[in-house]
Amino acid sequence: MCGRYALTSKPDEVLDFTGVAALDDFPARFNIAPTQPILVVMQAERSDPGSNLPDRRAFLARWGFIPGWAKDPKDLSLMINARSESAIGKPSFRAAMRHRRILVPASGFYEWRRQEKSGEEKSQPYWIRPKNGALIAFGGLMETYASADGSEIDTAAILTTGANRALSRIHDRMPVVIGQEDFTRWLDCRLQEPREVKDLMKAVDDDFFEAIPVSDRVNKVSNMGAELQLPAEDVAPLPAIRQKSKPDDSQLSLF
Repeated sequence: MCGRYALTSKPDEVLDFTGVAALDDFPARFNIAPTQPILVVMQAERSDPGSNLPDRRAFLARWGFIPGWAKDPKDLSLMINARSESAIGKPSFRAAMRHRRILVPASGFYEWRRQEKSGEEKSQPYWIRPKNGALIAFGGLMETYASADGSEIDTAAILTTGANRALSRIHDRMPVVIGQEDFTRWLDCRLQEPREVKDLMKAVDDDFFEAIPVSDRVNKVSNMGAELQLPAEDVAPLPAIRQKSKPDDSQLSLF
């Protein structure tokens, strides 16, 4: 899953990376949590087909998806993630998957590994970031929810997939990362149906991320400083990555 992440790059770096037409200034955020406003990028309709300006727009949405058909959001569980394996057909996400796919710029995310220490089960947080330090974009879904009083709010969820072998040592799920070369195809809901972008909703390679153990200060939403990403001391190393099983040469094969 993805329950906390960070966006610490400068606005001009995010603008260049996402290719949006314009982007307001914003501060570095080291501990972005559910229900908070998050920066998302969506395909925009061209007002002038002959213009050379980018056709992507950036805006803020509430991290916590509310389906358009919901009568009272209070009756729903908080939907911060959407499982990529079922999002195409699930009623909550089906329309957004078809019409409102988004990108969520990020510098990395946090995940917690459950472990037993001194007879007590605890969770060790990890700061997970690209090894090359580059910006990334999570695949996401957006829905504008209209309440009974006529007010509207943009809401969003981050898509997840099964973790790769490296991160499965921490958690069995991870965010879907859309490569920059696939931004256009992912965002083009007019020409690209969900089944045509299904191949993008997969785990990144095992060596894409590095996982750094950090202190449990990240557990508190009120803690928002850069110190959250400092390596923690005296943390047991992660288990070795399981090697892929090899066929048993002692057994005969028909293939």
